[in-house]
Amino acid sequence: MAQLSNLQLRKNRVRARVGGTAEKPRLTVLISATNVSVQLINDVEGKTLASATTIGKKMTGTLTEKAAKIGEEIAVAAKKAKIKTIVFDRNGRKYAGRLKALADAARKGGLEF
Repeated sequence: MAQLSNLQLRKNRVRARVGGTAEKPRLTVLISATNVSVQLINDVEGKTLASATTIGKKMTGTLTEKAAKIGEEIAVAAKKAKIKTIVFDRNGRKYAGRLKALADAARKGGLEF
């Protein structure tokens, strides 16, 4: 059996407890070295309800600033989909820095979690 990395272990531990429904979808975050992507997912049906990403956009600033802009964008997309409350899936990452900036911007945009 292959060894799992610490990130994969944390990710599995979080996903065991966090699941999204139609009323309260899961907001999952992927932060790479150059881009930020977020999705609102209904795990019951296996559908993505809304998403936002920096991929293919000409955004300037640091990755933390980009994450904050994506947090604002996902809040707007959630409002269009009539979603107010979500479950936050940090995807195994520690809640600090870029992830915190994204979450704060999403809260400022009207999402509750």
